[in-house]
Amino acid sequence: MAKKYSVAVVGATGMVGQKMFEVLLERNFPISDLKLLASSRSADTRIKGGGKEYVVEELAANSFEGVDFAFFSAGESISKEFAAEAVARGAIVIDNSNAFRMDQEIPLVVPEVNPESAFAHKGIIANPNCSTIQMVVALQPLQKAAGIKRVVAATYQSVSGAGKEAVEELYEQCRAVLDNSPVPTERIPHKGALKNYQLAFNCVPQIDVFVEDGYCKEEMKMIRETRKIMELPELPITSTTVRLPVVSGHSIALNVEFNQPLSADQARDILGKAPGIVIVDDPKQLAYPMPIDAENDDAVFVGRIRPDHSVKYGLNLWVVSDNIRKGAATNSIQIAELLINN
Repeated sequence: MAKKYSVAVVGATGMVGQKMFEVLLERNFPISDLKLLASSRSADTRIKGGGKEYVVEELAANSFEGVDFAFFSAGESISKEFAAEAVARGAIVIDNSNAFRMDQEIPLVVPEVNPESAFAHKGIIANPNCSTIQMVVALQPLQKAAGIKRVVAATYQSVSGAGKEAVEELYEQCRAVLDNSPVPTERIPHKGALKNYQLAFNCVPQIDVFVEDGYCKEEMKMIRETRKIMELPELPITSTTVRLPVVSGHSIALNVEFNQPLSADQARDILGKAPGIVIVDDPKQLAYPMPIDAENDDAVFVGRIRPDHSVKYGLNLWVVSDNIRKGAATNSIQIAELLINN
């Protein structure tokens, strides 16, 4: 009989936590016992799935007694407070926050890219930023084929990346604009910002806070995390991240310069055979990836593959993925599957 594991989901009532719960059941993760954990205000919430009803428990240090895998998705401060408590009680923590990603002692893992890194863990494994995940899934096969010289990324990110309250605000804003009513603005670029903006029928070129040299935190995450995951610490990479009035699914326009020649057809063939990637690329049929098609799918979709004639060896790509599934929940669970399958 296959071994089963005691599992905890921290932040179980948030968008990612709920998706983790769904994906665990969908993928038939070998669960002997499942705990759904959240803050005191969400305790006693009832969640149904897999023919059962689960009662959300209030998160505490002793919540992790007997737990084998703890999936964290409740924010950086909660991870910093409770991840060590979970590890001390014998759990392997897979953390979806920014708390540990750049800690050199903690692996940052995308199973299609650097699966071997997962096995170097000391109790905690970090799940990368959603945009980083889909980008490196597309970049890694091309790096192996021709060596990447430089990357320029521009993101078109959905509002679900800012949480369910931001999604609700977008709906409210759309209704208000169409009704010619006052537009609520509290969540974009982030709650508590110096100014908040309307996202409906608009785009906002800031995700997270500004940090240095005019970059925002999301842009620096993509740069630093990509270098760590791909083990290319000197990789020239730059990023601009933009929030769009799209509910689900992030898109990235990638411009990649290579050390060796790589044609669009060669790239299409390489990416089509790579794990986790689906090619949607037929301009004659107006076929290309869109967020609406990626929703609730675990794949990274790639299209608009074409040469960049402004450099010697360059390609442009359009990369789309569901940021809540592959960009957070599924990638976390795939990491745990790596560990139990090996």
